[in-house]
Amino acid sequence: MDSSKYTSRLLEKAVNEFAKLPGIGRKTALRLVLHLLRQDVSESESLAGSLLQLRKEIHHCRICHNISDQEICQVCSNPGRDRSQICVVENIRDVMALESTQQYTGVYHVLGGILSPMDGIGPSNISVGSLAERVASGGVREVILALSATMEGDATNFFIYRKLSEHSVKITTLARGVAIGNELEYTDEITLGRSLLNRTLFEESIHKP
Repeated sequence: MDSSKYTSRLLEKAVNEFAKLPGIGRKTALRLVLHLLRQDVSESESLAGSLLQLRKEIHHCRICHNISDQEICQVCSNPGRDRSQICVVENIRDVMALESTQQYTGVYHVLGGILSPMDGIGPSNISVGSLAERVASGGVREVILALSATMEGDATNFFIYRKLSEHSVKITTLARGVAIGNELEYTDEITLGRSLLNRTLFEESIHKP
């Protein structure tokens, strides 16, 4: 949209900021800004306050790297979770997807990304080292590789498998109820739950034709 169409510099600035968000074009950004202008000032203040508080006070769990309000997240601090079972995921959206199945009672490890040389994401850019440390510290009997069924996800799975091969830990992966090419967060709860329950040894999956 041509900036000359704006009647207010402040309006244009707000639209520009909203348009920086993923999936938000300038037309949608303008609708959002105009919606805020129609609301009470208190609504905008509440939104702005929530965003500022989020950026200033959010933590990453020092154990699993999940987003948390505290130094240790609610999952890791829950005495009812099985700490001998670690489910490896890419991001918090995948944690939320797996939690929604109500089929998993272990803990998580959030990588913060997957290997993608084309995007400049290598082993040093994801939290594989701290995963290896968790396994090496003992008490872990199974690591579940729950990354998206994409080329990057499979490559990351194999890298982790090799990284943990020196430890006597069972390494499994989700059953292929999750379609090839699908990202975990977009898989429906029933399919994802079944894939979790019917997981297979990773070593068997890499030897299949």
